[in-house]
Amino acid sequence: MGLFERLRRKGRQRRTRPERNQDTEHLRQWAAERRGVEGFLEPPTQVTEATIVLVAHDGEWTRRRIGDRESAIRFTHRLGIPFYEVHKVGYPQRMRDYQRKQRVLRRREYRRRLEE
Repeated sequence: MGLFERLRRKGRQRRTRPERNQDTEHLRQWAAERRGVEGFLEPPTQVTEATIVLVAHDGEWTRRRIGDRESAIRFTHRLGIPFYEVHKVGYPQRMRDYQRKQRVLRRREYRRRLEE
């Protein structure tokens, strides 16, 4: 590959990697251990591939690469969980609430360790 080959290919459409067994296995196991799980597809960006965020009933979440939209739909269908696209519906409020709560807990733990 020439020195400037990457620049010439920049305008071409990105190839996405297929689902990785390790990623999908993590998602399957995570969903099986929680209730009320929903899947949210995040579109690809210049830096990342398409990812899926699984959100549980309490707002706990996990994110992994999924490949493309069709892979995400097949994956959520196999798990029997609802599928949404983040750019259409946004993230659920419970996910933001969970993040806020975790941030507070981390700060408290940090302060507690400083005081010891």
